Amino acid sequence: MQEQDESAVRAESQGHHHRVLIIDFGSQVTQLIARRVRDAGIYSEVVPFQKASEAMAGSLPDAFILSGGPESVSQEGSPRAPQAVFESGKPILGICYGQMAMAHQLGGEVNTGDHREFGRADLTIKGACALFDDLWLDGQSYPVWMSHGDAVTRMPEGFQIVATSENAPCAVIADEARRYYGLMFHPEVVHTPDGGRLISNFLHKVVGLKSDWTMASFRDEALAQIRAQVGDGRVLCGLSGGVDSAVAAVLIHEAIGEQLTCVFVDHGLLRQDEAKEVVTLFRDHYNIPLVHVDASDTFLSALAGVTDPETKRKTIGKLFIDVFEAEAAKIGGADFLAQGTLYPDVIESVSFSGGPSVTIKSHHNVGGLPERMNMKLVEPLRMLFKDEVRVLGRALGLPPAFVGRHPFPGPGLAIRIPGDITRGKLQILRQADAIYLEEIREAGLYDTIWQAFAVLLPVRTVGVMGDGRTYDQVCALRAVTSVDGMTADFFPFDMAFIGRVATRIINEVKGINRVVYDVTSKPPGTIEWE
Repeated sequence: MQEQDESAVRAESQGHHHRVLIIDFGSQVTQLIARRVRDAGIYSEVVPFQKASEAMAGSLPDAFILSGGPESVSQEGSPRAPQAVFESGKPILGICYGQMAMAHQLGGEVNTGDHREFGRADLTIKGACALFDDLWLDGQSYPVWMSHGDAVTRMPEGFQIVATSENAPCAVIADEARRYYGLMFHPEVVHTPDGGRLISNFLHKVVGLKSDWTMASFRDEALAQIRAQVGDGRVLCGLSGGVDSAVAAVLIHEAIGEQLTCVFVDHGLLRQDEAKEVVTLFRDHYNIPLVHVDASDTFLSALAGVTDPETKRKTIGKLFIDVFEAEAAKIGGADFLAQGTLYPDVIESVSFSGGPSVTIKSHHNVGGLPERMNMKLVEPLRMLFKDEVRVLGRALGLPPAFVGRHPFPGPGLAIRIPGDITRGKLQILRQADAIYLEEIREAGLYDTIWQAFAVLLPVRTVGVMGDGRTYDQVCALRAVTSVDGMTADFFPFDMAFIGRVATRIINEVKGINRVVYDVTSKPPGTIEWE
């Protein structure tokens, strides 16, 4: 695969904005820190601790945030921040493991013992601190979210304890002179009600940054970056009909005009009537060349008998590239392939830039791409989260039908049918999914829900219909609320709604005799089933 140089992507995305570097020690919620920083109007990026020195080369960030992580500072070989971070003179905020790593590296002491504290805790303020300005009062207690087994037991020189909790005597420590702060709790999660304001205080009041990260400024910079990368080359854009690829296509077209051709591939794994809807919607709104390719036979033949979800994703990723390269040849060649890749795609597909976080799954457009292909990638949204893409889409004038569309995975229904994929199963799932979404729209819930879909399970159950025995498949319904797709909660439907949908599916879809509702949040689950 033609991978982008991450340092180049970083430099391009930063532009002339303030920059906060988040050093990742392996926490599964590190990306929420980035979201909180961006919510404050400051550009942020995440790098694993092994790559932090490279990220500092050339220009120092305005501040550092050290993330949480699963390891213990006392373990041999556990992660550390580069010493250059502490020699930079820049403000530092350490969160959980980040607090302990900072304390340890600056001469303090961290011990494992009776310091376990998981979930909600009450934080008691013991002194003034710039993080608490206009927020928390001395002597008062406030709810926070803890997740730690170790604790700082001796502070480094220059630090003061400014807040405690029942099992964290150094719950918040501060060296105001050097502008170093350490929190044992997690301000980035929603379970800490004032977490966003704490991070905002660090950025605006401690570091002194102004909010200069907006989608309007990103748009101008992205247009210049696309023109610089593409030059007079030809670009193919893989269009799925989702908000990501639609925004990428319109943005690239604004940058290079007729040098862009969009390709919509029907891989036989789309929802009911989706190919017709997407092609019609796009052609009705944009005067951008669009090629519609029906490659369903090719994809379904290649997926026959494939049950492993990673193999499904990689097979689909390779076949997409084969189709794009064939279409490129038909138009006289293309130098670049454009995709609507987002930051969460990159994070979940690989340990970001070789970082400590585990690979969750390969997205077909990142980890699922073949190692070598003839076109270079153009991914203007690669450093954005989903909600930022929606804001950018509105700034570009995309109609609500595109901007408000629920996410739909590139592999389509292939990852909503655990086990082998057949045309018969696809037809059953399409019908069930269409009924589910129709009921959601009629109930006025579509725009409230982040994503909703049906899953056809590889399970058969006994049922009774008209005094006869049935032995058919199980359909699982999934609906979640989210902001950026990194975390999600199941949507709390009224049970009467679930009952109504289940009744319709069982009565109208031959092959399903049982319906269940998925109440798993992310984490521990992912939004999609595979």
